[in-house]
Amino acid sequence: RINKELKGALKYTGVSEAGASVYSASKVAAAEYPQLELTVPGAISIAGRVRDPMAALVKIDPKSLGIGQYQHDVDQKLLERKLHENVEDMVNRVGVDLNSASASLLSFVAGITPRLAKSIVAYRESNGPFRSKRELLKVKGLGAKAYEQSAGFVRIREGESLFDNTGIHPESYTAADSLQGMDDLSDIDSLAKQLGVGEATLRDIIKELAKPGFDPREELPAIPFRDDLTDIGMLREGSIVSGVVRNIADFGAFVDIGLKNDGMIHISQMSHKRIAHPLELLSVNQYLPRIEVIGVDVEKEKVALSLKGLD
Repeated sequence: RINKELKGALKYTGVSEAGASVYSASKVAAAEYPQLELTVPGAISIAGRVRDPMAALVKIDPKSLGIGQYQHDVDQKLLERKLHENVEDMVNRVGVDLNSASASLLSFVAGITPRLAKSIVAYRESNGPFRSKRELLKVKGLGAKAYEQSAGFVRIREGESLFDNTGIHPESYTAADSLQGMDDLSDIDSLAKQLGVGEATLRDIIKELAKPGFDPREELPAIPFRDDLTDIGMLREGSIVSGVVRNIADFGAFVDIGLKNDGMIHISQMSHKRIAHPLELLSVNQYLPRIEVIGVDVEKEKVALSLKGLD
């Protein structure tokens, strides 16, 4: 009924459901949605990946996302450590909203342990939104060392200071305030000495002041929404479609083109030039605006794709 009423206006996008069932059965999901049936948190996780992928995916063990052809063949402790480091690096690069982040997300901020993350959320629930980064020092168990490590990676959108919505550490607020009244910022060496900060720190401050509240993910391509392809029977050899790379193997790449099953681009169909591995040209979650359909098997629900005629 909804499809009939909204036909022509309803658009959709494809989102990977990898790890959603793992999340549904996790202690994190049980704590967040104690009243919901087992499968519902998984659906919420999938939808959350459209709104804020990082916030949704940090709640799932990266190994459960199924990315990587040989992840079960390597040292599992090493794999776990490297995946954790990678997630932590991304979280700190983007920054975390101190007043909306879950404990799962906060636990990846430098200096904040899972226990401290829960304490931050508990403080927020008892005292209301944080008004400044310095208020973190009021959180039970969060000492000077944890504050020093974490303050530059959290954000407060409507804090007491404009600087609270940047990656500037509170220790550098005085220097940042002095910069606002200066017209010439070209002599970094002289300015750094004048303000009593390092050159690298000064460059970071200037960069943050240029775009307060900036989220580096804003520079990435927007999630594509579509209303064209809904059934494999609509495809023909020679059709041009768009899609998102969902996974990469040695022999090719699997691409979400809007159907139940992903289409596949064999390595031989990626370029007229010889390549040793698909990663030379493609990456997971890369958007491909033009892909040619070179084969359709309706019975097996398989679609063969190519980039060769379009490169």
